[in-house]
Amino acid sequence: MAYSAASTQLVIELEMPGFEVVPEFREFKFVKSRGETTKVPMPATQRKAIYSSLLAQVALRTLHRVFEADHHSIVQSVVLNGHVETVDPRTGQRIHPCLITLRTTRDVFVNLNLRGVDPAACLKGLNASISRSPAELAPVKPVLEFNMVDPRFVQESDVLSKLDSRPNLMELTPSEFESLITNLFEKMGLETRLTQASRDGGVDCVAYDARPILGGKVVIQAKRYKNTVGVSAVRDLFGTMQNEGATKGILVTTSGYGAASFAFAAGKPLELLDEANLLFLLQEHAGIEAKIEPPDDWVDPEADR
Repeated sequence: MAYSAASTQLVIELEMPGFEVVPEFREFKFVKSRGETTKVPMPATQRKAIYSSLLAQVALRTLHRVFEADHHSIVQSVVLNGHVETVDPRTGQRIHPCLITLRTTRDVFVNLNLRGVDPAACLKGLNASISRSPAELAPVKPVLEFNMVDPRFVQESDVLSKLDSRPNLMELTPSEFESLITNLFEKMGLETRLTQASRDGGVDCVAYDARPILGGKVVIQAKRYKNTVGVSAVRDLFGTMQNEGATKGILVTTSGYGAASFAFAAGKPLELLDEANLLFLLQEHAGIEAKIEPPDDWVDPEADR
């Protein structure tokens, strides 16, 4: 479960019961003449129907308890991903597929009469994505995935509060600049995590935008450049965004972008923030009047020169 005090959205990673909880036998009969008990198997179709209904009921019950317990109406929307921990019979390996995923708001959910609904139909009415065959562990893609304990995450330092008045961003170390960008997006209301230092082209910061519908996982890359950032960097960010399962990618630089970069980003969930954007955001959200003045001997990374 993930929750940000600055947000009104709750993300629930729910562990669902496995298919084995549904009985294999419909009834037991005692045959007096033979003095033994016989088992009557439950039809496979009936077991699967019971399991599907069970998962739907567990999901609805969880949502009900969350909104019911929130007496001050702090949580305005909930994302629920229902997983099952089991063994893949085809490989013998442990798997953790998502079988139900949905996002709903308080206003919509509290108006449901749960005593009178059909669980599966109710979930469909909430636009939930439900496994076509949960008994066979057919997965669905979660509405939102955000791993707050990703091993790449490291503790960022508070660079914003330590900056001198009118700081030159080009005089920061690479790690300080990445921490600065992470601090900035946190000031803007995102829940942020700084990643471990890596070669140019990786993810510098992973953030979570808690807004319903528009929010989600955001990958951020920061580049201290003197010259125009090449379109290859924008392409790399888009590929990284897709690999990470993010809903948005943001590239921040101390320089600018060319026409090819903006053409590639058009129509894609990418934000290209240049020198002017960065200075404005620092002033607007952190009260920092920074400057960007590369030294004469500054050399941009080889990949984008």
